[in-house]
Amino acid sequence: MKRQKRNPADRAFYKGYLAALHNKSMDSCPYINGASHQEWVNGWREGREDYWNGFDKTTKAQKLEIYSAVSTDIQYPDGWSTV
Repeated sequence: MKRQKRNPADRAFYKGYLAALHNKSMDSCPYINGASHQEWVNGWREGREDYWNGFDKTTKAQKLEIYSAVSTDIQYPDGWSTV
């Protein structure tokens, strides 16, 4: 399958959002510093806020679709999807 060029900032935000949903700490950021680090942290904060606000799986799935900078074939945790 052909890989598309992806925006690294969008990808970092998406990965941070997923990390927060999987209950990982902010210290688990794979980026040392720079723009990607800040985007990952921003995604983590938004994901953590959604987690604390009690968003259900459907709402989280919809937000993941919006942030899906990685691919159109997203692997959702616990078997849920937007379909």
